Amino acid sequence: MLKQLGKATFKLYGWTYQNDVSVLSDKQVVIGFEHTSNRDAILSLALFQIVGLKVHTLIKKELFKGPLKPVLEALGGIPVDRQASKDIVSQMAQEFANRDQFTLVIAPEATRAKNGESRKPIRTGFWHIAKKANVPIVLMYANPATKHGGIFARIVPTNLEQDLKQIQQLYKEKGIDVLIPEARSSND
Repeated sequence: MLKQLGKATFKLYGWTYQNDVSVLSDKQVVIGFEHTSNRDAILSLALFQIVGLKVHTLIKKELFKGPLKPVLEALGGIPVDRQASKDIVSQMAQEFANRDQFTLVIAPEATRAKNGESRKPIRTGFWHIAKKANVPIVLMYANPATKHGGIFARIVPTNLEQDLKQIQQLYKEKGIDVLIPEARSSND
């Protein structure tokens, strides 16, 4: 039933999808671009229902209060204290180690500009989590220009700079421009 609901959501918004489920595994970090509106979150949840994937995502802990708390937990939300000096990378690597199946979904920061600001390069926390947890990064996309989305590729994190260039190229092939941080010089 949830699969049909996911398909109906895509149809309602006038979007199509194509999923390469062969890139999925029992444990992975899923990233998604282009993140232009909250509609992307709805389409992402629909996509996960279509492929039958239970997902988790990091949500600021302040939202886990009152009646919203059980809803966020049911949706796979993991409360995060973004102000604390806790090591989120290590915490998430431990989550992966403690479970037989675990999919962490991250929309990397800086994927959309706010209030007319120019876009910034993506943040790389997703890569550090995947590398430390020794799990693949699965790529998902939503292209608002074509109204097409899906799950389409997987990379195994090895070298941050090279992996980011590969991610950028794979998204470019889907018509999505992902800005990556400039390479650091050896003097940094």
